[in-house]
Amino acid sequence: MKNFKRTLQSVNKDLKALSQKVDRMIVAVGKLEKAKPKVAKRKPAKRVTAKKPVAKKRVQLTAADTVFGIIKKRKKGVGTAELMEKTGFDQKKTYNIVYKLKKQGKIKSAGKGVYVKA
Repeated sequence: MKNFKRTLQSVNKDLKALSQKVDRMIVAVGKLEKAKPKVAKRKPAKRVTAKKPVAKKRVQLTAADTVFGIIKKRKKGVGTAELMEKTGFDQKKTYNIVYKLKKQGKIKSAGKGVYVKA
């Protein structure tokens, strides 16, 4: 029985020593995990396409702007026949445009069928 008791005591000492070593190892691993820098996951880079410069759109002139442009270039005035010839508009459209421009005060009549910039 003495032998058995001594054997148990030595096994007990060895187990205590092993448990202390295991505790130290656990602490060391914990420190390593904390000290290990976390690497952030990189997002895949988005492909950026070169932006093309926006083409400037030409400003469309209205029919009234076209007629007014022709009238304001002439000092002596322009007749309706010449307006129809230069713009390509029919007689009714030309008269309507001239009527609107007169109402706006942009042109005035210099004579019958002749219009001048106001």
